[in-house]
Amino acid sequence: MAAVNRVVPNLDVSDLPEAVAEHQAALGLTVLMDHGWIVTLGDEEGHQLSLMTRDATGPANPAVSIFVDDVDEALRKVQEQGLEVVHPRTDEPWGVTRFFYRDSSGNVVNVGMHTIVG
Repeated sequence: MAAVNRVVPNLDVSDLPEAVAEHQAALGLTVLMDHGWIVTLGDEEGHQLSLMTRDATGPANPAVSIFVDDVDEALRKVQEQGLEVVHPRTDEPWGVTRFFYRDSSGNVVNVGMHTIVG
């Protein structure tokens, strides 16, 4: 089974710069990653929160991102469970291999792992 390395909640926002400023001021988090459509904030202990307007390549905004050590094994387990894969396994240009699935309650989950970009 793929080991979970990190879990990051994703909040949908309409105004990304405003949301970033609000959460930085309220929680003291700093910007760890900014792709223009998603910003991940975090602290020195590894706590993270992502804010996103619209996923760049996926058909829906995921509620949570779960990073694992083996994305292919995670995909196999999801498929064995008969869960709907709503975004296929994709090697993204920002160095993440990921897929999305929908759970029985309708939540979209982004499962990925960091990969080396050529």
